[in-house]
Amino acid sequence: MASPSRDTPENPYARAGVDTAAGDLAVELMKSAVRQTHGPEVLGGVGGFAGLFDASALRGYTKPLLATSTDGVGTKVAIAQAIDKHDTIGRDLVGMVVDDIVVVGAAPLFMTDYIACGKVFPERIADIVRGIAEGCAETGTALVGGETAEHPGLLGVNDYDVAGAATGVVEADKVLGAERVRTGDAVLAISSSGLHANGYSLVRHIVAGAGIQYGDNAADFGMTWGEALLEPTRLYTSPLLRLLDETGDAVHSLSHVTGGGIAANLARVLPRGSWVDVDRSTWSPSPVFRVLADLGGLDLAATEATWNLGIGFLAVVDADRADAAIAQLATSGLDAWQVGVVRDGALPDGDFEQGAKGVDGGAVRLVGTYSDGAAGATR
Repeated sequence: MASPSRDTPENPYARAGVDTAAGDLAVELMKSAVRQTHGPEVLGGVGGFAGLFDASALRGYTKPLLATSTDGVGTKVAIAQAIDKHDTIGRDLVGMVVDDIVVVGAAPLFMTDYIACGKVFPERIADIVRGIAEGCAETGTALVGGETAEHPGLLGVNDYDVAGAATGVVEADKVLGAERVRTGDAVLAISSSGLHANGYSLVRHIVAGAGIQYGDNAADFGMTWGEALLEPTRLYTSPLLRLLDETGDAVHSLSHVTGGGIAANLARVLPRGSWVDVDRSTWSPSPVFRVLADLGGLDLAATEATWNLGIGFLAVVDADRADAAIAQLATSGLDAWQVGVVRDGALPDGDFEQGAKGVDGGAVRLVGTYSDGAAGATR
């Protein structure tokens, strides 16, 4: 008598809630999108135990340094699950992972992803991975591998979480960081596309407290609440690499505004003993931040350690090249404007952010009042 196949009810793994056939189908559905991120330096196909990447190109570097980053998307996935829309979460993941690598001036090489779920729905997993692949293609990153793990009993049937890791490379003498920053440097803000993928626990708390369902119409946005809150993360890697290529050594440090907000993340890329006043009057936070703050009965300033408030990246640049950097970023469709100047000496009276993420760097505070004009408008 023939043995039962692994996917028949007689299979004990299937009885335990793990559907290996669904996992295989998910891989088939995502293959095409993943392959589109592969150049000749990627060896092998989808489904191997490990991804292979030809590192021969590193021979062209004098002293290549590998940069690596890992992250997830956080509780933004709960909104995707609530409205059953999963095609942008992957882009958020690329933004959280790959855009951290460019902070040191590195160009991404490859990325891997990990999806844990309560049950594999092949089309859903394929949607997530297609989003990752699209983000990888936009940032010049090869998606060389990944894993989908089914965890019945640990995660609910419709629950999942995503994470990823990426590796990039930078020439040793081109590494950006606080040691390059000088007194008098200009601090430029680069606009965000919205919330990106940080502060969603506060978002969800506010929305739930207001009795709003994610499928409800949001009159302020002309779409449902879920659609508005799933606005994908803006990807900065390619535009920033072009900025570095075209402005030479004008850029001294970069900061990705993620968890902790503007002040904490800028402080991480400033030298010890320096300080910056970030001028709120130079921009107007976009409507999503204002609407959510109003709904939660919060002053915008109270959310500054949680949301990016319209600034996705910060660049510390030579003051004489600030206008050129702003103009160059505009060619990539990014609004940028000056928000401050690097100072040294004794700190003025006031509350400064220092020591964020354990980094003994500079000090930053936000001052003034937010503009009521267009986001990104310079003053």
